[in-house]
Amino acid sequence: MDKRVSRVIWGIVLLVVGLVLALNALNITKIDIFFDGWWTLFIIVPCFIGMLTDYDKAGNLIGLLIGVFLFLSCQDILDFNLIWKLVIPAIIIIIGIKMIIGGLQGNKYSRIIKELKSRGVNLRNVYAAFSSSNINYSGEVFDGAELTALFGSVKLNLINAVIDKDCVINATAVFGGIDIIIPDNINVKVRSTSIFGGVSQKKHRNSEGNVHTIYVNGTCMFGGVDIK
Repeated sequence: MDKRVSRVIWGIVLLVVGLVLALNALNITKIDIFFDGWWTLFIIVPCFIGMLTDYDKAGNLIGLLIGVFLFLSCQDILDFNLIWKLVIPAIIIIIGIKMIIGGLQGNKYSRIIKELKSRGVNLRNVYAAFSSSNINYSGEVFDGAELTALFGSVKLNLINAVIDKDCVINATAVFGGIDIIIPDNINVKVRSTSIFGGVSQKKHRNSEGNVHTIYVNGTCMFGGVDIK
């Protein structure tokens, strides 16, 4: 699923809230939207949407569990002390499963990086802290990159880049955002580790006829990586 799904879900949420407020104002209904624990929806809804739209499910699942448990606590359905007894083991289990899957899937990424280093190729390092960086490969050979956005943004444009081999992009977004624009004739495979963030693919679509692949290794914390 792509960002259109996210926009539709958010549109439905806003539509429902707007209708309820309008009906309450006309005294047609008396629905209290500020119920006990209403604020937990700001955790539950984004994480639920992330489960449907982002590549990384673990971070969003952890956030969703925390939001649901907090809501149940506010509703006096679960004891707050019991929540932490349930949440912590659940987080440990999810992270453990994530590490196992990541370890099994990470061989391809590690092999390519090792191969690049053996050829003396240095991945281009782009770091944006409280700033923005716009990198455009036009007619240049692209071997891979290390992208970091810390309270900032990075945009990597590879539309006109020369990509004649499989490559790896390590993208780390902490309270920031990274946009990666990839040509149609290149496939993309994603591995991500995220907490309250994630990697999403907007417009780019893989094709069986494409020869080369860019492997995106995303790490997001309150940030995001968009592949276009």
